[in-house]
Amino acid sequence: MAPLNRIIIDTDPGVDDVLAMLLAFAAKPEELEILLISVTYGNVEVQSCLRNVVALFHVIEKEREWRKARGQLEGFEAMISSKPIVAIGADHPLEDEILMADYFHGIDGLAGVHTSHPHLSPSDAWKTLFQPSAASTSTGKVAEAHESSSPTASFTASQAPAHKEILRLLKENPRDSITIVCVGPLTNVALAAAEDPETFLRVKEVVVMGGAIDVEGNITPVAEFNTYADAVATARVFALTSPNPSSTMPPLPLKLSTLNPYPRQLSRPLKLTLFPLDVTTPHTLQRSQVSAKLDPLIRDGSPLAEWTSAFVHKTLDKMESLTRKQADPGLELHDPLTIWYMLTRSAPSWMLAPKAPEDIRIETAGQWTRGMHIIDRRNRKKGGVSQQVKSPGAVDISDPMDSLTIATAYDDDDAPGDNGGWLSLVKGNRINRIISSPGEAVFGKYLLERVFG
Repeated sequence: MAPLNRIIIDTDPGVDDVLAMLLAFAAKPEELEILLISVTYGNVEVQSCLRNVVALFHVIEKEREWRKARGQLEGFEAMISSKPIVAIGADHPLEDEILMADYFHGIDGLAGVHTSHPHLSPSDAWKTLFQPSAASTSTGKVAEAHESSSPTASFTASQAPAHKEILRLLKENPRDSITIVCVGPLTNVALAAAEDPETFLRVKEVVVMGGAIDVEGNITPVAEFNTYADAVATARVFALTSPNPSSTMPPLPLKLSTLNPYPRQLSRPLKLTLFPLDVTTPHTLQRSQVSAKLDPLIRDGSPLAEWTSAFVHKTLDKMESLTRKQADPGLELHDPLTIWYMLTRSAPSWMLAPKAPEDIRIETAGQWTRGMHIIDRRNRKKGGVSQQVKSPGAVDISDPMDSLTIATAYDDDDAPGDNGGWLSLVKGNRINRIISSPGEAVFGKYLLERVFG
């Protein structure tokens, strides 16, 4: 019997992305099935991101061998039972110039770990696995492209673009059986949605780490990195949550004219759950926790503890150089929080914003506000009638339209003084925003225990 949580992880592996994947891979097979690692640019360029994914599998294999030799449980059953596909995706945003966070994550995305610990990095032989063969290039068949296996037992290398693998998996599996967890720029997901919107809408839920609502951004005063890196892609994905996607679609520049517009009528809206900085930032992994857990394992010879400790401590050093010195600095666990949600989503302490779903829109054209998440804070009624809102409570991914009253008449025109249709019942996005988790103080310890035992 397949697990309830079948996921695709769309990622630009830097430090917290790798911690998120470690948490997913360390799950039990009945908790998670990881179908695909969809790799995109972001923290560093896409080939470095791909290298980090392959290195992660490589180090976990070494770790399992080390544990087996010591007579321990080897762990990482979800990874072994899933044998995820790994596919390369976009290497640049839909519209803007590429933006990278190598100033923070290091030139390789993992604080230089490939240089400082070459004995834990894979050889370059893996690169040929992702190069399309002459047969697959001539036939153009996506189904054949993912069949070549890697020399590792841990993953299957795909020669198809990541967004096509996303669509293939959604098409070949039952509707509402796959969740896409997005912890990087949304370019791959936007490409999949543009190519085949109805197949894309077979997804159960899209879980997005991104944005800043009531807190400052981490790349500009108002924008979070993942959104800022491809604001147009984020806006296009968010638009699919709307009963009228065209009402929030970004203007289409000439060079993007090859992207398909969404059909006027879609079978249903997208279910999207957002993890902005407001909820992710307070979840931290303290330096003292890392040292207490990993130092004894390093002394005993754990490859994974050595590798993880290297880039986590280097990243904490970088944080201290950029901010005021703290007694016990913490690494913010933005991306891992989405995996914790997938593992514990039924817990009542996962709380949505009081007025969920919210009309959250993405600024794509502002000189200083690109990537900003915008909410209408005016005290005005929608559609001339009161809006029904849910009390804060456990996550519910039912139809995003269920929480709105049905007006007696729908009006496509904007209300007076409401340019953009913010007060309309048939315009605007419908985003479920997470505001609370099972516990900020316990997550760092939980992650370390799940991964390292």
